[in-house]
Amino acid sequence: MAASSVSSLFLPSPAPGLDSGKTSCTSCQSNAGRRLGGPFVRCSGAVPKVSNLVKCDGHLSSLKRRDAIGLLCGLSSFFINSFNVIGAGLPPEEKPKLCDSTCEKELENVPMVTTESGLQYKDIKVGEGPSPPIGFQVAANYVAMVPSGQIFDSSLEKGQLYIFRVGSGQGLDEGLLSMKIGGKRRLYIPGSLAFPKGLTSAPGRPRVAANSPVIFDVSLEYIPGLEVDEE
Repeated sequence: MAASSVSSLFLPSPAPGLDSGKTSCTSCQSNAGRRLGGPFVRCSGAVPKVSNLVKCDGHLSSLKRRDAIGLLCGLSSFFINSFNVIGAGLPPEEKPKLCDSTCEKELENVPMVTTESGLQYKDIKVGEGPSPPIGFQVAANYVAMVPSGQIFDSSLEKGQLYIFRVGSGQGLDEGLLSMKIGGKRRLYIPGSLAFPKGLTSAPGRPRVAANSPVIFDVSLEYIPGLEVDEE
């Protein structure tokens, strides 16, 4: 839409006695006291102009405050609604995962293994090579979820491997000790082996209640030091 046609939406219709080319101050004075539904007109030139005052031969009339506020509110709501429409069309953010939709279907047929501690797991992929000895560091990727499937932490989103020492006896620890390099596994960690104090929520992250069960998808990438010793 051209600029002239947009501005015309906010200008009142010419008052009686005013043509499109010339402005009569006599007729302007007679209309100065009338209640106008839009901005007043300044009669200081050959073409009417929008102004906060009407000025004709020294006669001044203030613009009604409620008319100005109404105009500003209308403009602001127009721009706000435009941004809302654009934002509503954005697709939901897709978070990186270790187990996609195909993997999820395959896991339904994988037998569940339960350890003495109550930890349960399903192997997404069985790795090759050695398992990490107690006390060694491991480099792994993980995606941590609450039972509903919402992700509350992920090394994939951080863009770096999680390196830590195994053998402390926690759920993630125990699940990795029986894995082999290159393997992927889904761990169902009971509350007693997860987060005793819970985790607070964050923008886009669900809250983890104290002693609540969690799910970890993990992949064992390599074992620092063990590979060097083997060479």
